[in-house]
Parts: sequence; structure tokens; C-alpha cells
Amino acid sequence: MKTREKEKNEDVFLDITNEMCPMTFVRTKLLLEKMSPGEIALIRLRGEEPLKNVPRSVTDHGHTVLSLEPEKPGHDALGAYLLRIKRT
Repeated sequence: MKTREKEKNEDVFLDITNEMCPMTFVRTKLLLEKMSPGEIALIRLRGEEPLKNVPRSVTDHGHTVLSLEPEKPGHDALGAYLLRIKRT
């Protein structure tokens, strides 16, 4: 897991670009379990399955997806994405 400096509106960061499903959500879920309600996580992810499954699984578990955007707008769909999640 890579780490980097937090941005203004996030409490934690997780890079799962090197993980494969189902580990992408397993790592995300473990992070959410450590967070307090109201905290915001920024998840860096890549690949078709994680882009579909991680946001869906997050909402299925009752948390809020705030945004899902390409890390570098204008790049191809295989690039990294940034997913912002609010723990409920």
C-alpha cells in the first residue's frame, strides 16, 4: 500500500492500484473499519473491475461515495482514478 500526503478534504489515503479483486475492496473495507464516522477517505484505484465493484460495495455497506474521477483528466480509461468516500 502506498501512502502520500493528504489533500485538504480527506482524512486518509489508500492506493490499491496494484491490487486485484477481491483484495481491492478487502483493503478498502479494512480502512473504512478503522475510520470514524464522518471521516473521508481518498482511494486510488485502477482497472475495470475495481472501478465498478469498489464504489458499489462501499454503498452496499452503507457508506457514501462522494466522487470518482480520473486522476489525470483526459487520459484513457486504463489510468488511475480517485474515489472519495465518506464513512457513515
